[in-house]
Amino acid sequence: MNEIKKEDIKQEVFDLYDDYAHNRIDRRDFVQQLSTYAVGGLTVASLMSFLMPDYKGAIQIKADDPRLKSDYVNYPSPKGGGTIKALLSKPADAKKPLGGIIVVHENRGLNPHIADVARRAALAGFISIAPDALTPLGGYPGNDDQGRELQSKRNRDEMLEDFIAAYDYLKSNKDCNGKIGVVGFCFGGWIANMMAVRIPGLAAAVPFYGGQPSAEDAAKIKAPLLLHYGALDTRVNEGWPAYEAALKANNKEYTAYTYPNANHGFHNDTTPRYDKAAAELAWKRTIDFFNAKLT
Repeated sequence: MNEIKKEDIKQEVFDLYDDYAHNRIDRRDFVQQLSTYAVGGLTVASLMSFLMPDYKGAIQIKADDPRLKSDYVNYPSPKGGGTIKALLSKPADAKKPLGGIIVVHENRGLNPHIADVARRAALAGFISIAPDALTPLGGYPGNDDQGRELQSKRNRDEMLEDFIAAYDYLKSNKDCNGKIGVVGFCFGGWIANMMAVRIPGLAAAVPFYGGQPSAEDAAKIKAPLLLHYGALDTRVNEGWPAYEAALKANNKEYTAYTYPNANHGFHNDTTPRYDKAAAELAWKRTIDFFNAKLT
């Protein structure tokens, strides 16, 4: 069988994977519905293999990269999970305190991709912390299916407290200059939005395709926002007009980009939903934004 190419896959297949990845359908229904698209030499097994993340082949910054000092730490989260494990990374040659970035994972815990993103943030000249909200349940279990299952057992608002506690931890870290931003993806995008609502001193928030807060909560935001959306991500995008209206009505500082022909998850380079051009542009804009707000 020839190698599957992204352009040969119907959008409905990506939408179906999105439903599965967000627990709107279970694995059995996913496989059953995927079989509809197993035609012309494609099998269900090959489609599933194509859609699933490839962590071994897509890590950009290895865990032992000599340009970084990267270690796991534990910090207290008294209103959340108690004690949370997180990856703390900074440039190995840092000579002064740096701006801090909290990197918030998707709905499956601190997997290798998000750890990689946290190292990218550090390599760009920041001290980054990437918490694992699955810590109270044993941490990221090694695969995303089990990670999603574990994360579904935790209360979303308690997990928000875990990331707010990460802000407090980073704020008191001697290697941080006290200016802290957050970037989050999917579930993490909602967390980024809500941290902007909850933390008056947050210096910047960058939600990637994140769920939006209510108009009442949007009025409480003080941090400048940089928001990224994929044009094909209709589920998340339907909440954006009301959110934008609330931001405008309350004179909030924000910039929003919608990337043409990009799916939900377009920044994640371990799956075929990845859009290289959109991801690289969105990340450049993100780092430029953090350089402006955190340094």
